[in-house]
Amino acid sequence: MDSAAFLLTARAPAGSSAAGTWFQHTIVDSHRLQLFCFFVSMVLAFGFIRLSVRLIRANVRWWPGNITPGGLHLHHVVFGVVFMLIGGVAGYAIPDESTVWRAIMAGLFGVGSALVLDEFALILHLKDVYWSEKGRLSVDALFVAIALTGLLLLGFRPGVVDDVIELGPEDGNLTRTMVIVVDLLLAIVTLLKGKIWSGLIGLFVPVLLLVGAFRLARPNSPWARWRYPASGTKAKRAQWREERLRIPVVKAKIWVQELIAGRHDRNS
Repeated sequence: MDSAAFLLTARAPAGSSAAGTWFQHTIVDSHRLQLFCFFVSMVLAFGFIRLSVRLIRANVRWWPGNITPGGLHLHHVVFGVVFMLIGGVAGYAIPDESTVWRAIMAGLFGVGSALVLDEFALILHLKDVYWSEKGRLSVDALFVAIALTGLLLLGFRPGVVDDVIELGPEDGNLTRTMVIVVDLLLAIVTLLKGKIWSGLIGLFVPVLLLVGAFRLARPNSPWARWRYPASGTKAKRAQWREERLRIPVVKAKIWVQELIAGRHDRNS
């Protein structure tokens, strides 16, 4: 039993034996402990930093507030970069046998990732758009990161990765090579059609790539601008689908995001 397993099972209550067995078998034995620590730390750090900024925005007196040494506002992305550097470099430097320390560094990397992604819009626009409509992109980026990491934690892997692993550098299997190329092309087409979630999650669930690539593009996507004439039937159908089908779903997503992350200024 390695150090991680010992820490998980030592002095565990009798009622937790089933959960401990599941965790040992599903997470530890399958070498996903570091990924688990990264995932949990990222989710908790996202929740904490969003709680913090909402308290700061509400001018709650007992909360510490922004860090402004010498009048300079240190955004939390700065601390995120530092945490990612420490966690990433230490993860490479620590021997594989030091399971617990590698898991701790993976957790630190997860915290840093959450802090950086939470200000992704600021990095993209090079200005403070945190509470503006553009700032919603940061929440979208974190939701995507959490979703993809969660799929990896559950044991899903991108189909392209599996194909590459099974193919091997010495294998000349033309069929598998074609499958890899087709998967990548379908993913590119799906993304160009403006279907980000379908394109990314479709790498894990290939049927989504087929659906995304062959259905109509979103009205303002690159694919629609290139291939759908403004007065054409496809452009009108795409606009109808956007207004009647997609916008209600987007509104529900925004409601959930604002419940967690706070309301953004729609006039910005």
